[in-house]
Amino acid sequence: MKLSQFKFDLPLNLIAQHPTKAREDSRLMVVHRKTGQIEHRNFRDIVEYFDDKDVMVVNNTKVFPARLYGRKEKTGAKIEVFLLRELNKPNRLWDVIVDPARKIRVGNKLYFGDNDELVAEVIDNTTSRGRTIRFLFDGDDEDFKRILDQLGETPLPKYIKRKPDEQDKERYQTVYAKYEGAVAAPTAGLHFSRELIMKLEIEGIKFAEVTLHTGLGTFRPIEVEDLSKHKMDAEYFRVDDYATKIVNQAKKENRRICSIGTTTMRALESAVTANGMLKEEEGWTNLFIHPPHDFSIANCLVTNFHLPKTSLLIMVCAFAGYDLAMEAYKTAIKEKYRFFSYGDALLVL
Repeated sequence: MKLSQFKFDLPLNLIAQHPTKAREDSRLMVVHRKTGQIEHRNFRDIVEYFDDKDVMVVNNTKVFPARLYGRKEKTGAKIEVFLLRELNKPNRLWDVIVDPARKIRVGNKLYFGDNDELVAEVIDNTTSRGRTIRFLFDGDDEDFKRILDQLGETPLPKYIKRKPDEQDKERYQTVYAKYEGAVAAPTAGLHFSRELIMKLEIEGIKFAEVTLHTGLGTFRPIEVEDLSKHKMDAEYFRVDDYATKIVNQAKKENRRICSIGTTTMRALESAVTANGMLKEEEGWTNLFIHPPHDFSIANCLVTNFHLPKTSLLIMVCAFAGYDLAMEAYKTAIKEKYRFFSYGDALLVL
């Protein structure tokens, strides 16, 4: 398929700028693949679509405060540094994106904090905006993490046109987040409160956890018309033995296995045995799911409403079917659903 087939006009006023009052207050569009039926519900109604022994698979990655603001030595020019991933812990080497990039050259020093609590040196260029930097810090790992937490900002996406506040520290994080490493939240999971999870568990629904540390690669613009030529950035993922046992048992019993989010789906589809079962695996995945794709593990999906021409929308079209997914998006715009990270949810059955 071609990239241009995934274009649609999105009114800017539908981009959610704040989370709903309670996590499960968001709306839920339910799309039935077999019949093409579209329902309009509330997210807390999701309980009604699942039965005893069905499984929900969640991504337990944890977002860290990845956005830093510093200034360049000598000129004092303000620089945004977006931490992507730690390359080498002992040497404090990080893969980052800098803005404005044209001002940042190898050898430059960057200062962070009112009292220069943190200093970094640029040691390499990686892409047009990418750099490798080394933090010059003498304390231990705990002190370094504390300073990053103190100086870093919750990495809200740029389409949220406001500064992050205290509420975002909690709400731009799932309630089951465990392992730090993501620079963007697995947003489908933001709709689940502890109370809703408990309610689902009382109904007999089981939860399995996987980890995929969402990087900016998930959101990097696709610049080729032929989707088969697009290369995803690799992201770390892990599927443990406990998750495989829960999921494979449900698969044998023909239960519903629901992937909570597109990042969860990428982790699941990156750990499939030759006979279509889930296997224990850890490593890096650059899997780009686009139509046509034969999904091996999950048979339903919860996801948010995504930007046009993104890998996220393309995966939803691969799962729901192109015509039905685009019809759902058209309906979402007409019915004024809220889009993106803090927006409403879509359940594809």
